[in-house]
Amino acid sequence: MATSSPPKVPPLGKYLASSEKKIRDKAVKNLAVFLSNDESNVMSDIEMAKLWKGIFYCFWMSDKPLVQQALAQELSELVLTITNVPSSLNFLTGFWVTTVREWNGIDRLRMDKYYMLVRRFVNASFRLLVQAKWDVSALREYNYILTSAGGPLCPNDVRVPASLTFHLAEIYLEELENALASSEPSLPVPLLALLSPFITLAAHTPTNTTYKHLQEALFQPLLTALQPRTSNPCKRARVSILEYPTILTNVCTYAPKMDPPLDAGALRETILQKLFAVASAQDTRDANRRKMYALYKSAVEDDEDSVG
Repeated sequence: MATSSPPKVPPLGKYLASSEKKIRDKAVKNLAVFLSNDESNVMSDIEMAKLWKGIFYCFWMSDKPLVQQALAQELSELVLTITNVPSSLNFLTGFWVTTVREWNGIDRLRMDKYYMLVRRFVNASFRLLVQAKWDVSALREYNYILTSAGGPLCPNDVRVPASLTFHLAEIYLEELENALASSEPSLPVPLLALLSPFITLAAHTPTNTTYKHLQEALFQPLLTALQPRTSNPCKRARVSILEYPTILTNVCTYAPKMDPPLDAGALRETILQKLFAVASAQDTRDANRRKMYALYKSAVEDDEDSVG
């Protein structure tokens, strides 16, 4: 008996990038129907690249803020329309590879809407992982997508635009907070696992500005939010204070089904230990090692001052 082959990807690319909004809208609806079919989940790399080229330019053609916002939401929801996690992650791979490849060609008038699109996809990615109950293999694959060649946090891929990496660092915890707040209560958030790609990038990036941005936009605000209150206002005035109430009320390190929940103090200590351990690794760049040690030392001194 002959086995049935997966349905061929419909030729949606030219319709997705049409100059006519009605045609683009219909193509997005047809794409959602196609992706929701269990048998349509598996696509070759070539098919995925063609599909994402069309999706990218579908968004390129959108104008007017409300239209752009609605389309960004509709496209990001496709991540959750797909019926299994591996195929959703494959779809996300297509998003990031295409975004990294096309980013430098985005003109300044369109840049803000693509920043918004990235934000929507980051949010949808977190909701996908929540639905998967923070499955360890899914989380590992998600981090691999971000850090491998073509991903926005790959430390040795010269094609990755710095502005995209910076934006991701700026919105990552904010969108994690938003995704958790809009989802049903779940297992503890494996925050250290989610931070691992950024810590790895901090250790290996050859660019001083990238390291500086990671520290100022991500590591310092988080460590500050986790720091016990102190009577010394100067210590808490070094960086802006960001709070993540939904994240920090139910958080662990790597595996929610195995690791115990942590309070803010224990989480801060664990993150600092991770930063120190990665800084101490033999393959960490020397300049980055010194900066990570300095961050660790400053945080420890803050803790000592708050106790004193």
